[in-house]
Amino acid sequence: MKFSELIGAVGEEPVFESSLLLAGRSDPDGVRRQLSRWTSSGKIIKLRRGLYALAPPWRRRHPHPFLVANRLMPGTYVSGLSALAHARAIPEYVPETTSVGPGKPHIRQLPLGRFSFRHVKPRLLFGYQALAVDDDQQAFVATPEKAFLDLVHLHPSGDQRDYLAELRLDCDAFCPQTLAALAARSASPKLVRATRFLLALKDETPRYRAL
Repeated sequence: MKFSELIGAVGEEPVFESSLLLAGRSDPDGVRRQLSRWTSSGKIIKLRRGLYALAPPWRRRHPHPFLVANRLMPGTYVSGLSALAHARAIPEYVPETTSVGPGKPHIRQLPLGRFSFRHVKPRLLFGYQALAVDDDQQAFVATPEKAFLDLVHLHPSGDQRDYLAELRLDCDAFCPQTLAALAARSASPKLVRATRFLLALKDETPRYRAL
């Protein structure tokens, strides 16, 4: 397989899987060897076993970090500070993409960014949606309400007033009814407490923004 063939096959894809190239090939081992050579020469970037992205200048579409996170660990969704920043619910830029899912927690540092994966129980895997993130790319991302609850759940002091005040949350980014319903669905006293605090802050917006 020539590199020009690879460009023709996956040039429009932000990321691609080797299985796409191996389908119907009489010499799949030869294709794998070529992928290894192109990785070594810097023409493609290996994200994990079987998942790659073209490197610049051959890349036509820059992979969005949220899409990369989804593809790195299928069954996860972007949440926490990453999703809150994307929804403009917090003022800070968040350089790391955080996802949650049923797998073991770990961190991946790649040429496309830093990706962290946090564990949550299967019963808490709700409150996310397929979202258009950039250039017709889609990724599974928590709603602002669920991103807040996941953040609280994963932080030891997530339901404490001082911690939540430091986040400088934009209370208008949250739907009170949705937040209360998701907290109730979680059946977590910690998340219910944090929700009550955030909804109280929404009624005290002028004083809260001065913190």
